Amino acid sequence: MARGGGEWAIHKVVRGKWACSYKKTTLIVCCINIVVALYVLRSLYASLYIYSDRDSRLTVEYTPDQIRKMEESVRIRKSAEPVELIRLVKQFKKELSAEPSLGFELPESLKLKLTNEIIAELKSLPLKANVSEQRDFAERWCNEKLEQAKQLIREKGTLNSTTLLEEAVILVKALESDRTQLLEDIGLWIPSEIVNNEHDDKPEGEPDDLDEVLPGRPLPPECHAELHTDYDGAAVRWGLNYHKESAADCCQACLVQAKRAKPNEKKCNVWVYCPAEDGCHSPDIYEHRLGECWLKFAETPKLNFKNKYPESYRRSHPSAPIIVPWASGIVGAA
Repeated sequence: MARGGGEWAIHKVVRGKWACSYKKTTLIVCCINIVVALYVLRSLYASLYIYSDRDSRLTVEYTPDQIRKMEESVRIRKSAEPVELIRLVKQFKKELSAEPSLGFELPESLKLKLTNEIIAELKSLPLKANVSEQRDFAERWCNEKLEQAKQLIREKGTLNSTTLLEEAVILVKALESDRTQLLEDIGLWIPSEIVNNEHDDKPEGEPDDLDEVLPGRPLPPECHAELHTDYDGAAVRWGLNYHKESAADCCQACLVQAKRAKPNEKKCNVWVYCPAEDGCHSPDIYEHRLGECWLKFAETPKLNFKNKYPESYRRSHPSAPIIVPWASGIVGAA
């Protein structure tokens, strides 16, 4: 019995040692894992801080020559600024933004009331009323409102509302100081009446339409000049890079080319000139400028356009003007 009790005691001691050893081992392993995790987190944070600090301190170094060129570029750009133009634009903007006033502000409630009243009164005005009728209407309305406001002031002892009295006083001041500004403040603007006086000061013998006169020296009869005309033909001289001072010079160039042309060359018998300062329209893709001179050859010259472009053509070419801007002429047979 004593032996059995001793073996039981030894077994209990051994089991206690193993249990204590297992708990300590688990605790140590957990502590090691925590330390390793903290170290890894600290390493990651340090690496991120180093890279971010390195990027923030990243600078670009320029050579002295590059710095000199940049300074020169800034100086040129500043010297090219239209300082005076910018100053004038700012001044104009300031003047335009400065709205004229009556010297006092109309209450919003009074503005709304006056606007509604004048809109109702405008319905009695004919739709085709001219400027004089509109101005007469505005004058009558202002006189009526002034009389009503003065009547309210005279009856101030009988008024139960101080707001009506205050509005009447403001309205009298506005109507007596600047009626036009008051009307504009409530949204009614009437243009000034424009009177056009015709003056017939044209010298005798002057053409009815000055645009019908080609600039430059007069054209000789052999040029057979036709205004607002564009003749077709094969180009002997390409006009995009061939400019002349006048239609007479263009015609002369055509005559000279026909005279000096070799037997196997085409001789100019049609000239086409652009006399318009803003250029001449053409259905091709090119931009035709003032002074273009086209020397052409055609066995039987045919018209491209004459006087006005057809409506069908203008519908398909929205940029085309109404009048043909070109001037042309046929100088003779080849």
